[in-house]
Amino acid sequence: MVQHQRPPHPGGIVPGLVTNPPSGRPYGALHSVRDEHTPLSFHTVHGYRRAFRITGEGPPLLLIHGIGDSSATWLDVIPTLARRHLVIAPDLLGHGASDKPRADYSVAAYANGMRDLLGVLGVDRVTLVGHSLGGGVAMQFAYQFPERTERLVLVSTGGLGREVNPLLILASLPGAETVLSLLLRIPGMRLQAELLGLLLRRMGHGLGIDTRDIVRLFDSLPEPTARSALLRTLRAVVDRRGQVVTMLDRCYLTRGMPTLLVWGARDAVLPLRHAWTAREAMPGSQLEIFERAGHFPFHADPARFIAVLETFIATSVPADWSPEQWRSLLRSGQLADGVPATSTAQRQEATRALRDASERSAT
Repeated sequence: MVQHQRPPHPGGIVPGLVTNPPSGRPYGALHSVRDEHTPLSFHTVHGYRRAFRITGEGPPLLLIHGIGDSSATWLDVIPTLARRHLVIAPDLLGHGASDKPRADYSVAAYANGMRDLLGVLGVDRVTLVGHSLGGGVAMQFAYQFPERTERLVLVSTGGLGREVNPLLILASLPGAETVLSLLLRIPGMRLQAELLGLLLRRMGHGLGIDTRDIVRLFDSLPEPTARSALLRTLRAVVDRRGQVVTMLDRCYLTRGMPTLLVWGARDAVLPLRHAWTAREAMPGSQLEIFERAGHFPFHADPARFIAVLETFIATSVPADWSPEQWRSLLRSGQLADGVPATSTAQRQEATRALRDASERSAT
């Protein structure tokens, strides 16, 4: 059984909820309570305890956080989204309150974990919303399980270009765990990081915008298992040359999949040009840029993020994949002719990124 930190609301199914999801099981039967705190629930899958938040009613949304983060990153947007949707926000394995074993932390393994969690909850199809690493997991999920994916929302996502913040490259190198452990022992390290972030913000640097979020990620690192899991996850996607894993070589498979890209114009972790690369590589995708945001646009302006997401969902038709469509796209092996280029420079950037992707790992 799913275990809750505190008992679920006894009110049962809320009147007016969708009662005919693909599985035939009422969404409200999973969790019908709206709670501004959205407590964690737990379930053991394959011997490991998985933590997740689940609330609301209606068509399901799966919110996937980034590296070193947790489901708590979505707390500003979950209550409002839960008015119209069943919202599921997991702590990825190795993150948050989920177990942190010596395990496979590849994006493919994470995608499998999302499938298994949905299986536990009796949810067949979802709209995926992934941030950073979570965006890579969402793309991988859509690639592995297109029949279970209704829409794809990628927020400052990885896997769309080699470039990544140099600090992440340094953290992926041998010996990083020892260095990180020593840094965490320095008295007042958290305060020093906050002061550095404030200075960067005043200088207009993108990392300064995200200081609060970056410092928050430090809070879990003193725990050795959390530190080890984070570095294993990082090394699965980043090496000394930058991002290792790419989805650019198969973005053509999103043709017919409603796709929304959301990016902060001042993102210092994954550059904005990756958004334009993805826009060119994903036929029919939409791009929304948050001008004043860094790597966390849903923190910079939660209300706008919710409005953009809900508008996208309301104005798009869920993907309905057939085996014939999938085979046809795989056999063509490329984007169809006639995909509009926003500019020659962006088309050239997309072409360069696709060529560069051939030198990196595909999953």
